[in-house]
Amino acid sequence: MTGCPVDDTAVLNALFADSPQGLFVFDAERKVTRYNPAARGVRGLAAEDVVGHPVEDFVPGFGSHELGSLIDEVFVTGEPLRSRLVRGPAPSDPRLTLSIEVSLFPLPSHDGRIPGLVGVIEDVTERQAAAERLAVLSAVHANVGSTLDVETTADELVRALVPAFADAAGVDLLEEGPGGGAPRAGPVSTDVPLRRVAFAPPTIEPARKKGDSLPFPFPTPYTQALNDTHARLVRVTQDDPWLSADRDGFTPLIAAEVRSMIVAPLMARETVLGLLTLYRNRAEDFEEADLDVAQQAAATASAHLDNARSYRREHTVASALQRRLQPGDIPRLSAVDTAHVYLPEGAGGAWFDVIPLSGTRVALVVGDVTGHGIEAAATMGQLRIALRTLALQDLEPDEVLIHLDDVVTQLPAADGPGEDGHTATCAIAVHGPVSRQCTLIRAGHPAPVVVDPDGAPLALDVPQGPPLGAGGEQPFASTTVQLAPGSLLALCTRALLASGKEGETAARHDLEHVLATTSRPLQELCDTAVYRMAPSRQDDAVLLLARVHALTPEQVADWTLPSDPSVVGTARRLVDRQLASWHLDGASYTTGLIVSELVTNAIRYGKGPVRLRLIHDQKRLLSEVTDANTVSPRLRHARTSDEGGRGLYIVMRLSSQWGVRHSRRDKTIWSEQDLSGAPGDPLTLMDAFDLAGAAEL
Repeated sequence: MTGCPVDDTAVLNALFADSPQGLFVFDAERKVTRYNPAARGVRGLAAEDVVGHPVEDFVPGFGSHELGSLIDEVFVTGEPLRSRLVRGPAPSDPRLTLSIEVSLFPLPSHDGRIPGLVGVIEDVTERQAAAERLAVLSAVHANVGSTLDVETTADELVRALVPAFADAAGVDLLEEGPGGGAPRAGPVSTDVPLRRVAFAPPTIEPARKKGDSLPFPFPTPYTQALNDTHARLVRVTQDDPWLSADRDGFTPLIAAEVRSMIVAPLMARETVLGLLTLYRNRAEDFEEADLDVAQQAAATASAHLDNARSYRREHTVASALQRRLQPGDIPRLSAVDTAHVYLPEGAGGAWFDVIPLSGTRVALVVGDVTGHGIEAAATMGQLRIALRTLALQDLEPDEVLIHLDDVVTQLPAADGPGEDGHTATCAIAVHGPVSRQCTLIRAGHPAPVVVDPDGAPLALDVPQGPPLGAGGEQPFASTTVQLAPGSLLALCTRALLASGKEGETAARHDLEHVLATTSRPLQELCDTAVYRMAPSRQDDAVLLLARVHALTPEQVADWTLPSDPSVVGTARRLVDRQLASWHLDGASYTTGLIVSELVTNAIRYGKGPVRLRLIHDQKRLLSEVTDANTVSPRLRHARTSDEGGRGLYIVMRLSSQWGVRHSRRDKTIWSEQDLSGAPGDPLTLMDAFDLAGAAEL
């Protein structure tokens, strides 16, 4: 069977219509007779601006002279030209710089003349940019660290980055400590001076001259990078609020028309050595991929700078204590996304915490201990651990503060016998993504700021309780509010609100204004709040931001059962059906055992109807049984001859976590199962089965 002949015209039409590459046909006069309008560089250009024109007409700024020379070369030699790299602004958008590979092929003819050319243009902008970034890193690795001299190493770094990667670059290092010791580990206070050791190119006159040793203006991207040791990519405009921190000092930056900059901390072994700052005033701003290059260059240079510093590392007791008492990594939670700013300017006792609670709830805490130095830091550590321990007992927020007040009262006096004891302030917010309710309470602390998803601040009356340890008899009262998903919750220390001359109320309005753009990244909002509010440098400033979430109705199953032993089987059937709908059939046996024991316990020892709730939250499954008896159950080890008493022991063995949560009217026993790993150990399940008694199960 003979196939149908291929229509050459159809082939050409398909190529010019669907080819991802740019295709151009030039006649003997070097004018375009046909082209592919889908090519990136000519998208949006009218056909009449391309067809019938030489390249100089429609790509005047894109290496038109070079393209014209290449076309002339092929007409003269008659030889194809392949993969020649050309760079320039895109014809359809001059703000974009394109890198293209040009290939030109002469059209054949019988008389030896060249009636025209076919040009194939491939957009290699991203590939070329990646290659250039790799070339920059290769230059850094090859040229930086040739000596053990600090200034030479810094000069090698800026020469490797300018002008290939940045239009200007500076290196500023912390002064060595007393006796030649190294800077302390962890974040750096914003009033610490940094010495300018290198800057390029020499044609630019920066405000900080080589050899100058002074702090960076606060608050700015420089001080923020020193504080949290995170690199920042900053788009620079003349009305940026952080420029007002030192308008005269930033005049050279504005005069040089810098459009974007990267501030990257130089760190080695968790110690801040200084800052690498890169500037661009070219048309191409820094991109996120450039931030990664800057971080890798900074890491390479930091290792050499650390080797070049010959000193012994010795930390004071206060700095070590301060570092160890800061919270560790904050877990990812379903209830909230969080970000924070911690500015230990006053070496005092400010702290924050994010505490996961049962039932997918979370407690957000910000507190502050009066005083400064080692005593305040040590007290802060004791209170943070005590509060976390109390919160994990699932106590009500007011009960947590009552017990925490007792802890503060019993702490030793700050300056020995006969002196007054410590006092502290604290604010707590407990949010539940199932109920969508948030309980707010405070003890002598600024009230939290709450902004709805549309950016409007919520006017909440959170009663002002007495400071912890003040000896007052006023009770701690809470406020509960329903929060829509996407709302922002801000807890902060008074130092963040004390910078404005108009008082704390005006400062709160400033913070509400910053949070009004609720869709911005939380860390960006934290930075903006610091820039705008310029917190007091006489005390520790803490800002904890949380964007609240809610679990969907599909993630929660809830039933109310009568207090009758016959409903235990019903409860297991309900659990089996619900887990099947969640595609968690593999967990049905274990969950059935847990629910059976909890429901049986509630019917036998509780009061009123029994409420059963299942929550499927990411890689965990929560089972909760609530009854009206507020007395806590007691875990005991039953004897061999006992017929009962093993229920909670079985729940404990089959759960990754379990506990009891109390409210004013009832109690809830909850169990959490980890679904991220392999199925439970059959021997463990068999042990539980035997303990419970095969006949009963």
